[in-house]
Amino acid sequence: MITESLVDYTKNAVQSNYASLHDFLSRWTNADRKQAIVEELENEGILLEALSEEVGRDYDAFDLVAHVAFGQKPLTRRERAENVKKRNYFARYEGKARAVLEALLEKYADEGLTNLEDPNVLKVQPFDNYGTPVEIVKSFGGKAKYEQAVKELEQDLYQVA
Repeated sequence: MITESLVDYTKNAVQSNYASLHDFLSRWTNADRKQAIVEELENEGILLEALSEEVGRDYDAFDLVAHVAFGQKPLTRRERAENVKKRNYFARYEGKARAVLEALLEKYADEGLTNLEDPNVLKVQPFDNYGTPVEIVKSFGGKAKYEQAVKELEQDLYQVA
């Protein structure tokens, strides 16, 4: 019987779908939902939870895959969040909208990407302090503008230095 390590399996499986880091980054950046890519990877048999146990729990799916499959230096979720703050992403927002985006970024740093893309996150702490989900979305100027702000936040998270 021939066995393959989790890292080797992940590297081979990812590279069979993405020829280069650029291809993976392009797919990740252009995806409407990053969670869809995570689900695709899991459907390919890539065990992201087990991989995070082996590589590091503070990395999100993007950094785990980019590191293992393409040798990219991984950034922790906290490092990515700090980079967004340094680039002054929040300057274009004010009031409740800015506070909500800052809280979303903190949630990402603590828990990962899933919460950013889930509108139900607006129902839990600390978001319930800013009002109902409808009130929060209105502070952005409507649902489309809220979704655009979250998409831009995601893009800023994965922006290359």
